[in-house]
Amino acid sequence: MSDLLSRLSLQPVDSGDFEDMLAVRIDAMRPSLERVGRFDLTRSRERLSAGFVVPFMHHIVLDGEQRVGFVTLKPEDADALRLDHLYLRTGFQGRGIGEWVMHWAKAQAREKNLDIKLTALVQSDANRFYLRHGFVLEGEEGVDLHYRWRVASEASAASELASR
Repeated sequence: MSDLLSRLSLQPVDSGDFEDMLAVRIDAMRPSLERVGRFDLTRSRERLSAGFVVPFMHHIVLDGEQRVGFVTLKPEDADALRLDHLYLRTGFQGRGIGEWVMHWAKAQAREKNLDIKLTALVQSDANRFYLRHGFVLEGEEGVDLHYRWRVASEASAASELASR
């Protein structure tokens, strides 16, 4: 594990953190949203507000105090969790932090034997990230792409490797 990743932790979110988290979301999403002609401050606020569920949200923290992003992993339905938000400040993208968070999210899903669903913006760099981490595109709706990571697929792939 790189030195940077060993210095990361997740910390709980407080209802008073909304504005700071909105700033992180805007920083992370603005380039992709502008690329598809969809950047709008009001819409950004509304989208975060609709998914602002404090018990399922965590700050991604470096060295115990520097907030570099946040993640929301919440129950979706009987067979899946929803990765509703995974945003990193632009200066912290591409450094393995997203992968660190993805390992955490998958561990949570494995523990509950649940899949993970998520939605990503078409033409976003995040799409390559999710595909690299085993998510499969399940559908498209407007500018949104819907992905799913199946806990059962991972288990069957692991058992196939073990039987060789």
